[in-house]
Amino acid sequence: MPGQLRDYFVVLPDSAAGAAAAGQLPVPGAAAGRSAAPGATGSAREVGGTLTVAHPSGRPWIVARPLVRKVSHLARGEDALVLIGPDRVPDAVLAGILEGTRDRTGLEHRLARLPGLYHVVARLSGRSWIRGTATGLRRIYHARHPTAGTIASDRPAVLARLIDAPLDESALALRLLDFLPHPLSRRPVWRGVHETGAGYGLALPVAAPGTAAVPGPTEHRWWEPPPGELPLADGARKVGDAVAASVRAHVGGLDRISCELSGGLDSTALAFAARDTGPASLSLLTVAARDRYSEDETWARRAVEAAGGTAATTTRTDGAAPAARNHGAAPAARNGHAAPAPDHRAAPARGRHPAPALDHHVVPAADAPYFYADLASTAAELNDEPLPVAPGRARAELLLGRARATGSRYHLTGYGGDEIFLGLPHAYQDLFHGNPFTAWSHFGGLRHQLGWPLLPTVKALLDRSAFPRWLAGAVTAAPQPVARTPLLSWGVRQSLHPWLTGHATALIAEEFRAAAEHAEPIDPWRGRHVDIDGVRMGARHFQAMEDIGMTIGLPVAAPFYDDRILEATLAVRLPERISPWRYKPLLVEAMRGVVPDALLARTTKDHMASDEHQGLREHAPELTELWTGSRLAEHGLVDSRQLLRLAAEPFSPVLVEHSISSTVAGETWLRTAENAWSAPQSTL
Repeated sequence: MPGQLRDYFVVLPDSAAGAAAAGQLPVPGAAAGRSAAPGATGSAREVGGTLTVAHPSGRPWIVARPLVRKVSHLARGEDALVLIGPDRVPDAVLAGILEGTRDRTGLEHRLARLPGLYHVVARLSGRSWIRGTATGLRRIYHARHPTAGTIASDRPAVLARLIDAPLDESALALRLLDFLPHPLSRRPVWRGVHETGAGYGLALPVAAPGTAAVPGPTEHRWWEPPPGELPLADGARKVGDAVAASVRAHVGGLDRISCELSGGLDSTALAFAARDTGPASLSLLTVAARDRYSEDETWARRAVEAAGGTAATTTRTDGAAPAARNHGAAPAARNGHAAPAPDHRAAPARGRHPAPALDHHVVPAADAPYFYADLASTAAELNDEPLPVAPGRARAELLLGRARATGSRYHLTGYGGDEIFLGLPHAYQDLFHGNPFTAWSHFGGLRHQLGWPLLPTVKALLDRSAFPRWLAGAVTAAPQPVARTPLLSWGVRQSLHPWLTGHATALIAEEFRAAAEHAEPIDPWRGRHVDIDGVRMGARHFQAMEDIGMTIGLPVAAPFYDDRILEATLAVRLPERISPWRYKPLLVEAMRGVVPDALLARTTKDHMASDEHQGLREHAPELTELWTGSRLAEHGLVDSRQLLRLAAEPFSPVLVEHSISSTVAGETWLRTAENAWSAPQSTL
């Protein structure tokens, strides 16, 4: 069944109905049961790749299918702690967190010692506490089962199957926008399924024995952005430690790993951090650009040379790569955790590990698919929602396939670096509070770089509209603003695509209006609100890359989406964290001593806009086929005739002003979702 290649977990109430719901979950073929990892004290059992952690009654509490992630669990009496993430947490560390914990506040205080990459499920005094990550990389959903009551999961599709949920037409229409701002991004595409906000957790009440008549779940905030008070030097040390800990949590102890090395600062930083974990083999992969003015490949080769790697190998056009060398068996345990002390993630001394065998593989530009290639391949996964990155799936699959061919057991990417360290123009608004002279100096530099006229800039700065008012007008039928329009306020105002129907635009307008009635910003400061929302949007989109990796059998990670990295970044004084005169100054200082200074000096960034526009021409037949018999058109959301005309005119000015990516993503996702159940699920 499409969509069941992904991992998932479900949290169930302690009732007969909850146990019955567990039997309805999608599972692989039956296999003999075996006990779970040590430390479970008989409370968990694994059958055919599906792990079940039990309530004290013996009924299923958590049912997990961890294809890639590791499940760490420990019970002490009736209390229990389960962490689901990239690495197994030692039982002694779990015990140090769980013992003495009386409530979720105490639990969260102790969890702050770990990298912020884990789903957390705890049972304290009979109540279940479930939460994801503050970055939104890991999310929580819940739904009301007709007999079992509230059920929670990290995958909305699994809940939708359990409650037989139909698609939500309004939520699907929202996904046709280029991006969804907070809080509309929390709207699942199935009716009856609800997403818990990032930074919030879900408390499930105790069910009465044998019944589902219990109160609904409650959300509680567990994460607050830290104040921006640290000087750059102190913040850089915290960021550097957080980056090292996040990378170790993903690949520490593995013998063969790989990194995408685009040549940009983000991927270069991760490549050197990965080298410091001491793998036997590190493969670095670079996709050559078609643009002759691109600098990425040049900088990637410089990074490999500085790291002491071998000369670049150009992979063959048939997709094969040189056979990976045999560096011996993998370590008996991949454990980045030290002894069970409070600071068990302290970084090892540099130079402790021998240098790995480092290979550089360059994918020729001619081999790299254009965007919109092989759109049918998206049927292999059912994402949590339509994601605008779907048109680039073939490119991602090529790179990950080449990485897997090197023998890599885990692949790292620099996704999240821009959102975390670059800083959007909106952030400069916050500088005016407390030190307007410094703020105007910084803002003046930014204004001249972006070509913003003085009077419109001043007018935008003086606009103090509240968040609900901004949200109500965040979408418009008017054309996109010109490039020199100041980008400020609570986000970016976006234009509706001309191929959306009147029905779709009405649904979108109503959703924004309704959300604005009760909307609260993520943070009272506009810049911090936009920064955090951007991070969460990027983390949500990265899900598509994780899905591709699971499909081909290679775990993929974006360590920058670790909560600890976000916290350390936001804790730095804003004028030092971002600057119009320095490129990602916080990341540069954080990686000084890890990445050679010559590589930290890069201040440019390449883009692939030409590959997207060329992809519209190269794959016009596929787009024509996509819009012929469009499912979105059947639901009355898009004008398929206009989309067919645009497929025949790939260089139309309409496609220069409006991106078609989100519409392509919505169409391909909808076709996959319709095939994910034995019977059609739709309200339309």
